[in-house]
Amino acid sequence: MQLNWTTKKFDNLTPHELYAIMQLRNEVFVLEQNCIYQDADGKDLHAWHYMGWNEYGQLMAYTRLLPEGVSYDVPSIGRVVTHADVRRLGAGKELMSKSIETCYHLFGASDIKIGAQLYLKSFYESFGFMQTGNVYLEDGIEHIEMLLKFKK
Repeated sequence: MQLNWTTKKFDNLTPHELYAIMQLRNEVFVLEQNCIYQDADGKDLHAWHYMGWNEYGQLMAYTRLLPEGVSYDVPSIGRVVTHADVRRLGAGKELMSKSIETCYHLFGASDIKIGAQLYLKSFYESFGFMQTGNVYLEDGIEHIEMLLKFKK
């Protein structure tokens, strides 16, 4: 599946794009994962929104890219999500690879930190992320902090 990738700051998102982002995040994080949590946490306002659209204009993949100081002392990637229709087709791997590249482009040569759901540990390790802390519960789901060290 070929996706059209775009990156926008919050203030440049159209109402349609913002709605699509919130809809996809709610479909996966709230409904599929049966997790009631505060998605609108104020960080979107400071984020770059990385989006993968299909040929019909439907959002299929998304991450939120945050500069240092918003979530962590280094840039971070969060709200990593793919639509059910593109899972197991390589969209998640493409999404993470492109999100990492985009972080380096936007924020420079820096480490990148994530708060990952524990069951996805090996997925993130495949990109070079390493676990940096103990397992913790966030909204009833086991998570770990992981760090991708910038290779000089």
